[in-house]
Amino acid sequence: MVDKLVKIGMGQLLVEGGEPERNLERAGEMIKEAAGKDCGIILLPECLDLGWTHPSAKIEAVSIPGTYSDLLCKYAREFNIYICAGLTENDNGKVYNAAVLINSSGQIILKYRKINVLECAFDFYAIGNLLSVADTPFGIIGVNICSDNYIDALDIGHSLARMGAQIVLSPSSWTIEHGTVEIDDPYGEKWFKSYKTLADLYNLVVISATSVGYIVGGPFEGKKMAGYSLAVCNKGVIANGRFNEFAGELITVDIEVPCRMEKGTSIGKMLKEKGYYK
Repeated sequence: MVDKLVKIGMGQLLVEGGEPERNLERAGEMIKEAAGKDCGIILLPECLDLGWTHPSAKIEAVSIPGTYSDLLCKYAREFNIYICAGLTENDNGKVYNAAVLINSSGQIILKYRKINVLECAFDFYAIGNLLSVADTPFGIIGVNICSDNYIDALDIGHSLARMGAQIVLSPSSWTIEHGTVEIDDPYGEKWFKSYKTLADLYNLVVISATSVGYIVGGPFEGKKMAGYSLAVCNKGVIANGRFNEFAGELITVDIEVPCRMEKGTSIGKMLKEKGYYK
């Protein structure tokens, strides 16, 4: 049973470490493009302002609300579109890998701080401690970030599903070795398996948008972000971006938002019937 239809833009954005003005300018152009293609929502990558694990995070991160989130709110109002984007947040001296969901009136309706922070990033980001979802005209939306969807951290996705999420949006920055090529399939099992597990169990849609470009500075210097943004439902992959470190592009996908009937303890019953619990 399908409740709603929504077109979502997956913004596979070139992100340059330590260059927030250029990154936000490109984000604005991509948001405008998405609105022109009648997208109701655009999803943008993780830490799109300063870049993931770039040293500038320690000294240049700003608050949310703040300079960069305010600009995204302005774009949301101007182009009448919902925006989900990853930003670097400074909250009283603590820096977080954060994400915001902004409605078409330019209001931040959800802010999330990444929980499953990679060990190599402990020197950059504190651990988040809150999960939530937002009720929107497109359905109930949950937000997590990149490695929150590792198979050994899938309880984060389970929790969003328990909260009623019909769509999970995941700003990401998938990073691979410089010499990796598409035939090596570095993402397939790593991301698809997790996304498909949640989609199958709960009848929801999981969508990522990841950065492109080369990483300069920080523990991943010299590696690359090569796109391949991904949208998965219980039928499988419904859209993905090109695999290329130069493939900055907007991918649009029409989503059939599933009508999820189970809630509370009825979810446990459903999972047991599907064989997830013995």
